[in-house]
Amino acid sequence: MKRFVLERVSESLIKTYTTEEQGYQDALHVRREVFVVEQQIDESEEIDGYEDSSIHFVLYENNKPVGASRMRKVNSDGKVERVCILSSHRNKGLGEELMSAMEQTAHNQSISSLILYAQIQAEDFYKKLGYHTTSAEPFLDANIPHVAMKKVLNTSI
Repeated sequence: MKRFVLERVSESLIKTYTTEEQGYQDALHVRREVFVVEQQIDESEEIDGYEDSSIHFVLYENNKPVGASRMRKVNSDGKVERVCILSSHRNKGLGEELMSAMEQTAHNQSISSLILYAQIQAEDFYKKLGYHTTSAEPFLDANIPHVAMKKVLNTSI
């Protein structure tokens, strides 16, 4: 897969990578900072067996990686995972930019819906983006309470 620019808003830029490209290391850097250092998730849970089958998204601001996520196909859905923004760059709309880029990529690949497991403190963020909660009760993932969510994508994105 070739790297390409998905979206440019202000000084931010979102690029996609496979695990074979150098930019994948930028995604891992952000994910380690947020999940391993900040949230104290064991790195063996954070870096898993789905790395190679995922598209990795990196959000750059002033040429520095500040956000990351990944998406992979699960059955007929796209599964959004590992969405994170460095703490110094939160509350600036960058999470919305990252989600928009993933939704556009899913649409371009004829994926009609996205699923994700949201940490419960992020549930409202995803609801504002049109996701709805599908799990009856929160569940633990990496020892953090999560809920399952889904969004049917607009076919005219």
